[in-house]
Amino acid sequence: MRRLLAHRDARLLVAGQTLSAFGDWALLIVLAIWMKALTGSSAAAGMTFFVFGAGALAAPLGGLVADRVRRRPLMIATDCLLGAVVLVLLLVHDRGEAWLIYLVALVYGALGTVFFPARAALLRIMLPEELLADANGALSSTREGLRIVAPLAGAGLYAAFGGGVVAVLDSLTFAASVFLLARMRVREEKPAPPEHRLLREISAGIRHVWRTLPLRRVVLGLTLALLVTGFAETLIFSVISHLGRSPSFFGVLSTIQGAGSIAGGLTAARLIRRVGEGRALGLGLVLFGVAACCLAAPSLPVVLVAGPVAGVGVAWAIVGFSTALQTRTPLAIQGRVSAAADLSLSVAQTVSIATGAVLSTLLDYRVLFVVMAAVVLGCAAYLLTRPDDEPPPAVERAVA
Repeated sequence: MRRLLAHRDARLLVAGQTLSAFGDWALLIVLAIWMKALTGSSAAAGMTFFVFGAGALAAPLGGLVADRVRRRPLMIATDCLLGAVVLVLLLVHDRGEAWLIYLVALVYGALGTVFFPARAALLRIMLPEELLADANGALSSTREGLRIVAPLAGAGLYAAFGGGVVAVLDSLTFAASVFLLARMRVREEKPAPPEHRLLREISAGIRHVWRTLPLRRVVLGLTLALLVTGFAETLIFSVISHLGRSPSFFGVLSTIQGAGSIAGGLTAARLIRRVGEGRALGLGLVLFGVAACCLAAPSLPVVLVAGPVAGVGVAWAIVGFSTALQTRTPLAIQGRVSAAADLSLSVAQTVSIATGAVLSTLLDYRVLFVVMAAVVLGCAAYLLTRPDDEPPPAVERAVA
């Protein structure tokens, strides 16, 4: 981490992304609270997260855009646009303007499919390969750490001053990110010209993942795991109820999981250097599977152990996965590969959450946690028993 922060541009990027992540977490929870207050409907409030997730369906186009222009100017433009869009929320005063909340959530999700692939590619440009895992770990740690405090801060500001203040705060964090990005000195070459065959260009990321065996393994392994991990979004409340605690106890569990995620992000780079990206992902899934087993136990101390264990596991998995995509993808298609992988994971996670909500009404939550643990540990075994030493592409031969 010390070597990473010795890079001026890395310090600026991490600082800007930390401020932006605070605004993101603060606003996203407020959008749901605000919708609930305006409509009185829990379903309408929950739809804000669905609409935000629906924006991720723009990932193939977002990845293509990220590969067609210089990344830093694109990130600056995206932050400027989002900073302006969130101010639309200042027009929301009653139920008649509630649709604007959905509009902001949709744009937020869609523009993320441009920004994050561009950021992944920018890291490739500005850092040596051996520091990519450190950068991913630092970004993961700060984002997960802010997930502990930012939603509470956003909810508190909303309760005290209203949603408009939170929107202005989020807009200011985008402005701060723009300022720090503008101060970076990284130099980018002009991306390759387009082929003028849209379908072939959009599908380049998917084709690269399929043809690159290590990437195919990590995307397949993590996607299959995510088809069940979303069960926890619903089942965790059954756990809390079984322990005789109020729903607000979810905040305690989220906090200790966030602490684990910070620790996982800080240790992920060292783990990757020792075992490789694919096995780091596999070990992260092992920890998450163990945590799922703990959540099936009718014991408060055991459940409390599950939080930090899951947090470390999630961070190792995210950093291992992200670093594998970066190191085994030609820069010319980095955005599209990142977008293709993120789309696969987002769809799996969404399906998993919906399936878990249905199954929770039919089966005992402990049975579902055991099923979840079995599937996740099976995916971990698949990744841990496969070689992770195939060299990354040495020449950027992929179709741009």
